[in-house]
Amino acid sequence: MRWNGQTIGASDGNALPGMEHLGGFVRSVTTPEFAGMTFHEVVAKSALNHVPGASGMPFDWTVNPYRGCSHACSYCLAPETMILLADGRTRALGDLRVGESIIGTERRGEYRRYVATTVRAKWATVRRAHRVTLADGTELVASADHRFLTERGWKHVTGAMSGPEQRPYLTFNNRLMGFGIGAARVTGHDATDRWWRLGYLAGMIKGDGMILHKTYPRGGRTGAIHAFRLALADTEALERTQALLALEGIPTNVRPFTAATEQRRAMLAIHTARKEAVAAIEALIQRPTDPSEEWLAGYLGGIFDAEGSCSRGVLRISNKNEDVLGTVREALACFDIPAVTEGPRPNGVSDIRVTGGLASRMRFFEISRPAITRKLSIVDGAVKTSSDLRVVGIEDLGHSIDMVDITTGTGDFIANGVISHNCFARGTHEYLELDAGRDFDSQIVVKVNVADVLRTELARPSWTGDPVMLGTNTDPYQRAEGRYRLMPGIIQALTDAGTPFSILTKGTLLRRDLPLLTEASREVDISLAMSIAVFDDALQRTLEPGTPSAAARLETVRAATDAGFRVTVFLMPILPHLTDSIATLDDALGRIRAAGAHRVVFGALHLRPGAKQWFWQWLEREHPELVGSYRGLYPGASAYAPKAYRQWLAKRVRPLLRVHGLTGHAEEEAPPREPVPGLAARRAAASVVTTSRGRRADAAAMLF
Repeated sequence: MRWNGQTIGASDGNALPGMEHLGGFVRSVTTPEFAGMTFHEVVAKSALNHVPGASGMPFDWTVNPYRGCSHACSYCLAPETMILLADGRTRALGDLRVGESIIGTERRGEYRRYVATTVRAKWATVRRAHRVTLADGTELVASADHRFLTERGWKHVTGAMSGPEQRPYLTFNNRLMGFGIGAARVTGHDATDRWWRLGYLAGMIKGDGMILHKTYPRGGRTGAIHAFRLALADTEALERTQALLALEGIPTNVRPFTAATEQRRAMLAIHTARKEAVAAIEALIQRPTDPSEEWLAGYLGGIFDAEGSCSRGVLRISNKNEDVLGTVREALACFDIPAVTEGPRPNGVSDIRVTGGLASRMRFFEISRPAITRKLSIVDGAVKTSSDLRVVGIEDLGHSIDMVDITTGTGDFIANGVISHNCFARGTHEYLELDAGRDFDSQIVVKVNVADVLRTELARPSWTGDPVMLGTNTDPYQRAEGRYRLMPGIIQALTDAGTPFSILTKGTLLRRDLPLLTEASREVDISLAMSIAVFDDALQRTLEPGTPSAAARLETVRAATDAGFRVTVFLMPILPHLTDSIATLDDALGRIRAAGAHRVVFGALHLRPGAKQWFWQWLEREHPELVGSYRGLYPGASAYAPKAYRQWLAKRVRPLLRVHGLTGHAEEEAPPREPVPGLAARRAAASVVTTSRGRRADAAAMLF
């Protein structure tokens, strides 16, 4: 869907007659009927959405007359939150740029792993601020509806057990996933704090530099050589050292040092033979009597670039000079970074090894700011939380602040060392001058001209009459449809163009349009489907409080059947131990049959990321006795019930389908093949969705 020309005040010569100067925006509407919501009536430029071929969906085109959802969440963080970049460095969230490479996560096998991803969108908003404090000292300032990954799934900062704010939320002792940054004392940056610069130069030059003073006979007199040289294979550290010396008024020259071999990379060197310059360098790298935190942080950065390594997640600094090693230990202790000393080895070299896992390693990098990026990356590392990331404080700061959110390729990012959810759909609201964070859940976009635009698109010579699906992204018969009545125009446009279509809904408002649908079915193939998951009223009110009752939806199925439609019912999801008993399934199928439904598609509960944590919280509250069983069925990141359970469920449902005279299949099962020679035959046999890619019978029945 494209939203061109939506800026208020713009004019569009290609707009529909009478709307050239509306700039896409018509008006905003609030009403007591929809408390807390604002409907923004807009002029859309397109109505048909093409489904990518790679999606595997048994249809090619959809129409969605509404955008926005009252149950959606916004995810916002303070702009100073530090984000982990793909090269191992960090940058404030507010300073990130679209297209920048950062670290996200994805599940690979048994572990979630750190991977490189890209910032796809970024926007600002104003939200009420909350501070989350973790046991290791890490702090995060976020909006109430921001989500962080915990050991029990994604959870919002705050929420409620019931009502409109009901959602999985953080509680004390919830453990966040990641490594944290602790109560980090931020030191001066490499180019702005002189003590940091001096510390870095001391660590680098004492670690890998050479200072030479030598005398020699020269024609009966004594000559002297004064020289400084620093040779490195990593140009990042070499260039930084040269630049820092230049800031101190000490110029150096660059020359090749060693050529590359099969075993070693080529090395460059910076050098000077000026006596005054060498003396100045010597003075600069002396350890202060009482070194500041900034100097010690810089020293760690320099000595790590010179003598440090990070292999297989183990950070070491190696040297044989006890003064160097002693200063390293002092600096690590200053910043509460745990470490042990190993050695010495036969060559006299000792290793100082940083302990505490990734948390200590990343804290070291954050404080010391080394230059060599190849030593910093955590890509492909497993997410294994060793820090104490228990939530110990959640504080409403009592005021709103500017916040920032981003969209990433993985759906998450690393914020102050913990895994943070991103927003994946909100950026489209900005096209309408709405706030992507604050407004998505309360500002509903209504495409008031969708029927007119659809009619224009269907009239194009390129349109081939492929079936169109309604109800795949947003329910076309959501409550707002009672006010805006967009569906009658959509139905008529599709019918006039000879385009078959299908409707999937939970809304009983469908009954309003049955006379129109009945008339249209004489011209085009129409399929109707109703989704009904729970038939127990008490369970339905706790699990699906915002949906019409099963009885109301069954009445809609009956009304559609009486109007001549062969309605499909989606008996999904079936809940293990709650709605999968023979008695419950028998009752559900009996009621479905009594309502006149033709086909049933059934399937077990899916617990996809973003929904799983909601269900866990509901289950813990409503049915704590089933928590253990469900965690066994849906362990870790598993979204689907085990194959054995699904097979067991299918064996239980199929005989009941036969008993009640219903056709149907499990959602993952390929339906039986039926000859479908043409549109007329399809209407005579059953109403199905077809595609232009040839999935005419089999794929269609997978839905309906």
